[in-house]
Amino acid sequence: MTRHQRIRRNTLRAIFMAIIILQDLVPFFGNIPLGPLSITTLHVTVILAAITLGPGEGAIIGGTWGILTWIRAFVAPTSPLAPLVFTNPLVAIFPRIMIGVVAGYLFRLVVHYCHSQRLAAILAAAAGAITNTGLVLGLIYLFYRTPAVAHAYGVNVSHLLPALLAIMATNGLAELLLAVIIVPLITLPVLEVRRRLGQ
Repeated sequence: MTRHQRIRRNTLRAIFMAIIILQDLVPFFGNIPLGPLSITTLHVTVILAAITLGPGEGAIIGGTWGILTWIRAFVAPTSPLAPLVFTNPLVAIFPRIMIGVVAGYLFRLVVHYCHSQRLAAILAAAAGAITNTGLVLGLIYLFYRTPAVAHAYGVNVSHLLPALLAIMATNGLAELLLAVIIVPLITLPVLEVRRRLGQ
């Protein structure tokens, strides 16, 4: 990698980090509160970074979001549930990192075998959204089958799993559709410009 390429990559990484920070801090920009939940749009930015910069950079951007999620759970929670579960770094940070890894590698894999950036972007967007929702809810169920968490969802402990599955089918679906629509619209023109510039 040349010095110019390193500078460009570092600049793009910084831009993505700045966007993540803005989305996380500006109300209703990155997190839309809905009862005990918070519908996020930040996963889209992580997926965009993973596709345009690669899975490693996507993991860094996702990790940035995860660290912010973890810190905010202590100082400025985005929902009543956040202080109960996102104070655990495994729940707050690991799923965000994995968005970038899964989306970035899947995009490369699909492009390699199918030679379609559009299909690759759509599948990577869907996989990134599912990774985030699935890991967060799965880890909540694994570590936090407690009355306090169940109460935050408005159910008792015995009904926590159905409640989490319902969230997967509602919040998760909304976040998936958002990613599938927005990611190709942004990434395909960016990738085309980079191809024409020989980058």
